Amino acid sequence: MKFYDREIEMDLLQQNERQAEQTGVFTVLTGRRRVGKTSLILNALKGNTMAYLFVSKDSEAVLCQKFQQVLEEQLGIPIFGQATHFRDLFEMIMKASLQRHFTVFIDEFQNLYKVNPSIFSEIQDLWDRYHRNSQLHLVVSGSIRSLMKRIFEDENEPLYGRPTSKLTLLPFRIEVLKQILRDHKPDYGNEDLLCLYMITGGVAKYVELLMDARCFTKEKMLNYVCRPDSYFLSEGRDLLNQEFGDEGNTYFSILQLIAGGLTKRSEIDGAMQKDMGTFLQNLEANFHLVVRRKPLLAKPNSKTTSYEISDQFLRFWFRFIWPHQSLIERQLMAALRQNMGEHYEQFTGRTLEQYFQAKAMESGAFTVVGNWWNRKGESEIDMLALNEFEGTGIAAEIKRNPKKISFSELEKKVNSLPSSDFGKYNLTLQAYSLEDM
Repeated sequence: MKFYDREIEMDLLQQNERQAEQTGVFTVLTGRRRVGKTSLILNALKGNTMAYLFVSKDSEAVLCQKFQQVLEEQLGIPIFGQATHFRDLFEMIMKASLQRHFTVFIDEFQNLYKVNPSIFSEIQDLWDRYHRNSQLHLVVSGSIRSLMKRIFEDENEPLYGRPTSKLTLLPFRIEVLKQILRDHKPDYGNEDLLCLYMITGGVAKYVELLMDARCFTKEKMLNYVCRPDSYFLSEGRDLLNQEFGDEGNTYFSILQLIAGGLTKRSEIDGAMQKDMGTFLQNLEANFHLVVRRKPLLAKPNSKTTSYEISDQFLRFWFRFIWPHQSLIERQLMAALRQNMGEHYEQFTGRTLEQYFQAKAMESGAFTVVGNWWNRKGESEIDMLALNEFEGTGIAAEIKRNPKKISFSELEKKVNSLPSSDFGKYNLTLQAYSLEDM
């Protein structure tokens, strides 16, 4: 699959590259695994003098040996003897950048924690000493979001406040997903688009896998996921094991409960037979894997909340794949595929809501988008999209089947909105279905 989108991010990286010709620039790129961080850097800085350093899980001495070879081959930095400490290599990089401009891209930067945690202090010391007179563009990226957040956002960490630029790479926007599917199958159907969104959430690697396998329809996509050799079967576990560490079993259980429909704190505590508050807080604040859904414009301390998995692929994986590991181990892939098909329409009802909510936010016409429901959990409006500056917005009913949409019911729900919160908004009523994708 060809390289798509990312014009804004590429422009920012190229601006940083030009700035680094005058003074050192430290760019940090974060984002979930498989979202396309490495491809973005390599495409944005193609043709520039650059060394690519991947932080593997080796000892410091072995890693330095690999890095030394790369620096000599790709940058022509002469290094006499055998470097065994990262500090020595990094100082050579900084000194060389005093004379000429080049880029060093360190991929999976957070893995340096396992190599030697003191490396971050060494980078801080050398960066502070040399960067003002340097012509280095130092680019680092990482996929373990909890560690990257700790490295650069914890004020007790040595690299806090050092980056010149921090970018977060998000999955493809809906319009880009449409473009990709259109390029591969011009006559694609809306069900195909919804399935692609459900499985991939716009994550570049997942989209690429399906497109390269010529899986352009809903049926082919689901069949591909359920192949015995499917990349997707173990992806959720591979993605999260590094994040969760020793408490993985508990986090996996909570995510499975949420994906299965137990979304309230009391329901989760009841199913787990103990207080899960700390775990839920970690999933939300540190791992960014769940969000607390509240009625739009609800007060911050509102108790009318529920939890939802924020990543589309993981929501799908914890609903259809993780609970059925025994089927996968026994190679009963037909049963796995059948179960997926039987519950597909029910599951994608919420996916369709998320699709239109994401599309509304991506349009730039609204400042806040979400759902609304009353304290009893009734009168839910599938989408409220508001422009807080203009006092306008839309209230929408979203159903897979347009015949199930009732404007009169939607009007009643809108009339029940609290005037203290919504009185200043001029709301237009809308109906969206699978046909409107």
